[in-house]
Amino acid sequence: MHPLVIVAASFVLMEPVTALTHRFVMHGVGRALHRSHHRDGSVGFEANDAFPVMFAALVMVGLAVGFNVDGWSSLVPIGIGITAYGVSYALVHDVYIHRRVNVPAIDHRRVPGLQHLAAAHRVHHQGNGAPYGMLMPVIGRRKGSRPSQRPDDA
Repeated sequence: MHPLVIVAASFVLMEPVTALTHRFVMHGVGRALHRSHHRDGSVGFEANDAFPVMFAALVMVGLAVGFNVDGWSSLVPIGIGITAYGVSYALVHDVYIHRRVNVPAIDHRRVPGLQHLAAAHRVHHQGNGAPYGMLMPVIGRRKGSRPSQRPDDA
């Protein structure tokens, strides 16, 4: 399979992997770390930041194996796809939605596609449940589950 196809497939497959990890690890066995993210007014580093560090470490191990062990080279484009997803996630979640990194060029009220993601994430924070995904969140049709369009409350 062509390496660019592997990169793209890895990127796309990371959304369901992320949603499942968020649901069953971060809101399951890892909730002690993740709880810090659901607190209001959290600034700076939080315990929840251990998750992306652990995930990045796993990807780095995969990349090291892919670059150095015969027959495992497909781990390199997989690692690139996962890393691209992680960067996209961080830009949407930490920069746009939670404004943990100040980027003055971004108007947090006027990026239509990102407003939808911020609204879906706000539903997650309000109910501490679904949607667990970030870049393609699945929002149920329950009464009151429809997000508002104000990204400022995420």
